[in-house]
Amino acid sequence: MSAKKFKTYNNVVNTLLQIGELHEQIHTTSVGDIFDIDLEKNTLFPLLHINPVNISTGDTELIYNFQFFIMDLVSEKADWTKNNYETNFTKLYKTLSNEQDVFSETLQICTDFIAALRHSGLQSSKSDTYDINEPIYFTQDQFTIEPFTERFDSLACGWVWNMGIVTQNDFDSCNIPLSSTSNGAGY
Repeated sequence: MSAKKFKTYNNVVNTLLQIGELHEQIHTTSVGDIFDIDLEKNTLFPLLHINPVNISTGDTELIYNFQFFIMDLVSEKADWTKNNYETNFTKLYKTLSNEQDVFSETLQICTDFIAALRHSGLQSSKSDTYDINEPIYFTQDQFTIEPFTERFDSLACGWVWNMGIVTQNDFDSCNIPLSSTSNGAGY
């Protein structure tokens, strides 16, 4: 396998952004520090934010570790007089927001996102052919998806989880761009 086929940081981030772009429920995607999350009133929600955490090495792989946020705005209406659920709970405190619905919908987006990477054979399909040697992305392990609620100019809630994206890399020392002159470095 040639070094040209190995995935770079740009490849990995662009693939993650592309999954967000293609998901029909996600309206905005972003990448960067968690303080870069755009919560302006003109941002369309639900929002996917990808926070790079670190990169780990294995013998023949790189593991790109990210923190993912899926969030949406919670709306509150003064005229909501009963819970927004199909069943009629008589003892349930009547809420005036759709927070539970937002948690439910954003959790489904999280599991869709994980599935797109867990079943990574989908990534290497090219029209009607499948190349088993094509480098693709993998996830490993199980994930803990944690709820969060944040109050900014408006109330947003959703889920956050950490996930490593595994890519192949053989750490080929033959193609390192070093000059051919030696300055006593042992080469």
